[in-house]
Amino acid sequence: MNAFFNLRTPPLITYGSGSFKKISEVAALKGKKALIISDKMMEQLGNVDRCVGFLEKCRVSSVVYLGVETEPTDQYVAEALQMFNESACDHIISLGGGSCIDTAKAVSVLVGNDGNIDDFAGGKRVADQPPIPHIAIPTTAGTGSEATDVTVITNTSNQVKLMIKQPAFMPAAAIVDPELSKSSPKHVTAATGVDALSHAIEAYLSKKSHPMTDMLAFSAMELIVKNIRDAYTDGCNMEAREKMSLGSLEAGMAFTNASVCLVHGMSRPIGALFHVPHGFSNAMLLPAVLEFSRDSCVERLADLGRVFTLDKDLSDEEAADIAVNSVSGLCADLNIPNLKGWGIDEEAFILAVGKMAKDAMDSGSPANNPRVPTLQELQELYLYCYDYQFSGKGAAAK
Repeated sequence: MNAFFNLRTPPLITYGSGSFKKISEVAALKGKKALIISDKMMEQLGNVDRCVGFLEKCRVSSVVYLGVETEPTDQYVAEALQMFNESACDHIISLGGGSCIDTAKAVSVLVGNDGNIDDFAGGKRVADQPPIPHIAIPTTAGTGSEATDVTVITNTSNQVKLMIKQPAFMPAAAIVDPELSKSSPKHVTAATGVDALSHAIEAYLSKKSHPMTDMLAFSAMELIVKNIRDAYTDGCNMEAREKMSLGSLEAGMAFTNASVCLVHGMSRPIGALFHVPHGFSNAMLLPAVLEFSRDSCVERLADLGRVFTLDKDLSDEEAADIAVNSVSGLCADLNIPNLKGWGIDEEAFILAVGKMAKDAMDSGSPANNPRVPTLQELQELYLYCYDYQFSGKGAAAK
């Protein structure tokens, strides 16, 4: 039987140190007035003014929305959409982390498709009009959102994170400049880096993986595993920053085509109910979920384990154990807190476990996992993760 696979990516990806200035050329092809969706940190660092200056050189005017402060919400989307329409913009530039990019994705679709963003959740509605051109410029090496057709928006009325995936949400262009990630503090470098690693691992383990996504996911795992500690220790290490940015980009391309699995399914409800940033919640869950999944994906985990060690004479069982232990050890080295350490009240967490487990299952992501949990197993896994102790065991990447 023949198998057919799709690989969706942005039509244009510009990658490399110093590539931020290319926004002038790319934007000039998209329109005359841009809505820049960013945040106050990017403004303070001067990156918003730099973007405006680059645009002025090619006679593109702009207005700036800086309302993104946390994980993206339907409120941010509504505010940015109103600014876009009132200012008569014709394209969008997102400059920031995944929250800015996901907000911009939602706005780009809603401009030509009336309604609310939650209309598109769960496949209820597919965009029938093309999105407004969106140029994504990530400033962290983590979410990979610049290369995905996925947006995750919190519905503030019921505190549910909506994971919406369809081709209309794919950016028209991505500009990935590793120099922009130098501003990321250590804790952000750690969380977004493990977030990118979780994208790569889940794409590799997913039941929807295929040869093209495997190529991207494996390359991303190697790049991230071998460079994340250096980027964390020395944020100005541009070789490490460049490889982390490339790894994040590859992981984004991999998971948008292969889908994510149990980590992401469990992560979204934690973010919605307890306001844990997505990168941190993924990192908090990843080692425990790999433990849970191990026996159903030994060969694939063995491939990851061999990335962590020079010992190539290991059995698949031994290498799979190294993978699980080494990911846990990596989280320990990067000072990733567990859910308890983050400050989530234990009683409140226990009371929320039932809702979180149901919301996770309803998202569909757990069904892609090598081992699909029952609702009861998912509740038990949440409780196990609450005070999970990251271990220093395992191998450091060579």
